[in-house]
Amino acid sequence: MAKATAKVAEAPSKKKVKATAPVSILKVTETILEKLKTLNMEPALQSDIVWCLGSYRHDKNPAGLFKMAEKALMVFKSELAKKTKGVTAKFVGDIEKALASR
Repeated sequence: MAKATAKVAEAPSKKKVKATAPVSILKVTETILEKLKTLNMEPALQSDIVWCLGSYRHDKNPAGLFKMAEKALMVFKSELAKKTKGVTAKFVGDIEKALASR
């Protein structure tokens, strides 16, 4: 009897879809603080964000970061309407994504 050769069927290769990484509220809040400092805007909000970042690093409770991001979002939306240099729609969108990730 002759040996039958068995063909091994290969599964078609699947393309990996690159998933968008969730936006971290910590990174977004740090970026907000940098942007506020760069544009020299809202010193009271800057100090509140610094305090909330320290609090978050101590207890890992992001409630204050979300609250400060909401305040900053209102500031940046108004600056975006004024077309302030340095405030982009993508930046505002990143803040909104981080807030939606609650």
